[in-house]
Amino acid sequence: MTLLKSELSAFDGQALEADLAQISAALLARGWLLATAESCTGGMIAAACTALAGSSQWFERGFVSYSNQAKAELLGVPAELIEQHGAVSEPVARAMAEGALAHSRAQASVAVTGIAGPTGGSPGKPVGTVWFAWGVEGRTHSQVQHFAGDRAAVRAATLAHALGRLGELLG
Repeated sequence: MTLLKSELSAFDGQALEADLAQISAALLARGWLLATAESCTGGMIAAACTALAGSSQWFERGFVSYSNQAKAELLGVPAELIEQHGAVSEPVARAMAEGALAHSRAQASVAVTGIAGPTGGSPGKPVGTVWFAWGVEGRTHSQVQHFAGDRAAVRAATLAHALGRLGELLG
């Protein structure tokens, strides 16, 4: 639990609350539901969403697909896609976001897959590399970010970026 507490202390609580308020209002206005597909954050995005009172009106479900097998089984990510591009890649992030929509009743999704560290990085994909994808308005948007810091900092930055960009896309 100490690790989780250190990750939570890295959050900008006011910015996170503002992003969640914007996301909540936008989803409620549309009558939409949100689904999350998370790898490196292990459910932190879903936890942040459901920490908001009333989120049951707009949060549908979260998929924690940490292993490649889970990505395939839960979200329908083709194993060939993972083999060809690696789990931390744009095609896999996009497939995760699309799979979250296909395997839920949600109309919006956010997906993250990355290397939080301290190990697992490579020259082409160093620790701190995170691919994001958002399914909004029938389109899948994707983006890569490279975050500095330790595991807690990478995961906190991933959460903040995932929700911040979702708020912008729903805005």
